Amino acid sequence: MEAILGAWHERQIATHLEHLPEVGKQPGSVGQRLAAVLETYAHLSAQSHGSDLGAVLHHGEHVTQARHRLRDFLRDLIAEGVATGELRDDIPAEELATFCLHALGGARDMPSSQGVRRLVAVTVNGLRPPRD
Repeated sequence: MEAILGAWHERQIATHLEHLPEVGKQPGSVGQRLAAVLETYAHLSAQSHGSDLGAVLHHGEHVTQARHRLRDFLRDLIAEGVATGELRDDIPAEELATFCLHALGGARDMPSSQGVRRLVAVTVNGLRPPRD
């Protein structure tokens, strides 16, 4: 049974990894596109499995590789936003991508989709250049 669930989970992750870049290609500024990607990721995370099932499914090389691909995708999108001046340049894009993934991992514990949206808004605000 674990092998079947593992294969299903691997396909789910692959589907999500294909979907997020498509969201990132939608029209709009890089900041708008990044916000859409982060919101989509947060909602996917919020729909995550229970803790026991999640513990079983979120181990393995496919999950590690998926996290790296997602972090790299976000890093590149953030770097694009830095280049346009929309996003902060005082922290490396790689660190900001890691920040986003960890912050939005909290979406699993949000009681509502409104809470998820607020979490995304706070995360996106943290990516904006600091005001002097």
